[in-house]
Amino acid sequence: MRALQLVEDRKLEAVDIAPPPAPALGEVTLRIKAVALNHIDVWGWRGMAFAKRKLPLVIGAEASGEVEAVGPGVSNLSPGQLVSIYGARTCGLCRPCREGRDNLCEHVSGVHGFHLDGFAQEKINLPARLLVPAPPGLDAVGAAVAPVTFGTVEHMLFDNARLEPGETILIHAGGSGIGSAAIQLAKRMGCTVITTVGSNDKVEKAKALGADHVINYREDRFEGVVRKLTKKKGVDVVFEHVGKDTWAGSMFSLKRGGRLVTCGSTSGVSTEVNLMMLFQQQLKLLGSFGCSMENMANAMQKMAAGLVAPVIDTEVDFASIDTALKRMEGRDVFGKIILRVG
Repeated sequence: MRALQLVEDRKLEAVDIAPPPAPALGEVTLRIKAVALNHIDVWGWRGMAFAKRKLPLVIGAEASGEVEAVGPGVSNLSPGQLVSIYGARTCGLCRPCREGRDNLCEHVSGVHGFHLDGFAQEKINLPARLLVPAPPGLDAVGAAVAPVTFGTVEHMLFDNARLEPGETILIHAGGSGIGSAAIQLAKRMGCTVITTVGSNDKVEKAKALGADHVINYREDRFEGVVRKLTKKKGVDVVFEHVGKDTWAGSMFSLKRGGRLVTCGSTSGVSTEVNLMMLFQQQLKLLGSFGCSMENMANAMQKMAAGLVAPVIDTEVDFASIDTALKRMEGRDVFGKIILRVG
C-alpha cells in the first residue's frame, strides 16, 4: 500500500509499505480517507521534532478513516463506519485517560506524524478507544478536522478560557485552520470577534466567517487597534497561538482580569512576560494542548448540524505535499489544506 514518508528534513517520498496485519485485541483496521495538514506537520518536515524519532516516518497528525475490520473485543465500531482519529498514542490506563482527559496522559508515547508514524497511508491499525465515530451527515473532511482544528479550539475556548456569550475576543491568525474555526465558534455563541490576518486579501474572508473587526498586522500594530476598538478597555480573551512575535501585544490587548489562552508558538518558543502587568492587571495566562475526545465529538456534532464548517484552502494529493507545506510555512493559506488519501 502507499504511504507518504519523511525520509530526511524537507524531503518526503511516496513509497510502498506492507499493509497492516489483521487487527489485534481492541484494535481496528482503518482505511484512511483524509488528512488535514497542520503547523505541526511543518515543524516535523523542518526537523523541529523535540523528541527522539526515527526516519523514515509516515507524516500526518490529523485524519479521518473508515473502519475496514474490527479485532476481538471491539463492540462499539463496525465496518464501513466513518471515524475521527485521536492524534496522540495515549496509554488509556492512567487517571487522566480513564477520566477522558487523554491530552493529560501520564504515559503518552507521542504524537502521530511527529514522533510516531502518522496517518498519510492507505491503511493503519489503531486502538478502537482512540477513534470517535462521526455523526450522520458528516463527511470525511469534517471528521478529519475534528481532532486538532476544531477539537483544539473547543478545548481552548470552552474548557480553559471559559468564553462567555457577549464577551470580546481577539483571535490571532484568523486565516489559519484553528483561527478560522475559532472565529466561527466564538461568533456562534454571541461574542464580538476581532481577528488578525497577514494580508488584505484575507480581510473579507475573515469577515465572511463572522469576524466583526479584522486587522492586517503587517500594516497596523494590532494591540493599538484593539485598544482603540475597545475604548482602551481591552478584550476579555486573547486566542494566542503565534508566540514570541505577538505575545507582548496580546497581553497589552487584555482588559483587567482578562484571559490569554495559548496552544502554539509558531514564531518562537521563548518570550518575556511583563510581570508587573500580569499581577497589576490580574491577568490569567492559560496553556492549552490538544483536546479530549469529548471535544472532538462536540465539534463534529456542530459541523453535522451546520453550525460551523471547515474552511478548506485546497485539497492535494501525495505528489503536491511539498508545495502544500511550503505554502503553510509561508502563511500563504486561508483555512485548511486537505491531503486526500482514500
